[in-house]
Amino acid sequence: MSVATDIVLGVVVLALLIYRQVVARPVTTRGLQIVGILAIIGVLQTVQYFDKYHSSDGTYAALGGSLVLAAIFGALRSATVRIWIQDGQAWQKGNWVTGALWVVALAAHLGYDALVARGHGHGAPSVGDATVVLYLAVSLGIQRVIIQQRANRVLPGGGAPGPGAPGPSGFGTAPR
Repeated sequence: MSVATDIVLGVVVLALLIYRQVVARPVTTRGLQIVGILAIIGVLQTVQYFDKYHSSDGTYAALGGSLVLAAIFGALRSATVRIWIQDGQAWQKGNWVTGALWVVALAAHLGYDALVARGHGHGAPSVGDATVVLYLAVSLGIQRVIIQQRANRVLPGGGAPGPGAPGPSGFGTAPR
């Protein structure tokens, strides 16, 4: 794939992720399958990039730093997602802050890349452009794991507030 294709794919994935974040839906482990698919695509794109372009230790370090940013943004976004119990099932719904943090996360990925990884020469495109889907997969994966853990605590018998009980981050209450 070309870098332009990688970027377009990343933007399409981001739009789909934001949409899915702001609609109410059950918390299921199936969401981790989506993370796995995105991770496979992202790893393939990353391997293709490193196979095609000479990379330095700095490029690998930049990729590592970018993935740390992805994890941080995933954790931040998870705090903006409301979780409640409906018909014995944990549900989730993000808000405009969740969507805005996705946009900021992508901007941080590309901005970090522009500051740290660009300029490695040889006419190679940016590692950040080539790894955008991997970045999104890591960020979504961290967010999903944290939300799943929160949902497990909210479910009856999990030691969390029961349905309708007030709690932190909207636990036990339906979204407004």
